[in-house]
Amino acid sequence: MLDGGSGPVGAGRGRENGGVLVLFDIDGTLLLRASREHAAALRDALAQVYGVSVAAPVPAAGRTDTAIARDLATLAGVSAERFELGLEQFKETCRTLFAARCPPSLDDRLAPGMRELLEQLAARGDVRCSLVTGNYEAVARLKLERAGIGQHFAPGQGAFGSDAESRNELPAIARARAGGYRREQTIVIGDTPLDIACARADSLRVLAVATGPHPASELAHADAVAADGWELAALLGAALEALSARAACS
Repeated sequence: MLDGGSGPVGAGRGRENGGVLVLFDIDGTLLLRASREHAAALRDALAQVYGVSVAAPVPAAGRTDTAIARDLATLAGVSAERFELGLEQFKETCRTLFAARCPPSLDDRLAPGMRELLEQLAARGDVRCSLVTGNYEAVARLKLERAGIGQHFAPGQGAFGSDAESRNELPAIARARAGGYRREQTIVIGDTPLDIACARADSLRVLAVATGPHPASELAHADAVAADGWELAALLGAALEALSARAACS
């Protein structure tokens, strides 16, 4: 729980210090089983833009859409130069195809406890929720809208696979877009070793949740690991309290 006994913990505190930026991953963290239509749209976009079809699997968890697409295109014999020439068209085609495939509601794909966690964070005055995800932005925004949680993530904020191919570049982009949050004011939430790695690349604190494809034992390099959204709420509440106390003393 983020409740301290008389309403949201630390509500209003920390605003004068800029508060805390919490950067959420999407697939495997906020949403579960929401990547099937996304993966199909990505492969169909490769067929439409580059004229290739690849049946072989490539690693996807924690990676950006462009990195996944590049691997698939390379397997199909697409040169690096040709891939780059078609990349912007590919991104747009992927967006269009996903919009056509995405179910009208993804409410049933929400990870347990995540809606309640976001609502509790929204009630605070010292936390900004944003995104660090390998999804292209249009894909990410539609997923969250269809899951009924898009209102928690303001437009113009976050960092996406459409911003950089390397996930390690995304946290710094998200911090800048949020107004330049310092590293000590930022927490990353994710479910894969690559989510942890991108946080560490920007020297950020990271909390992992074992609701995605990786068990807790593979997420041990995070600052703490939660079994689900309910346990994550407790870990995040403790982290926010520690940051608020530190800010009050500085």
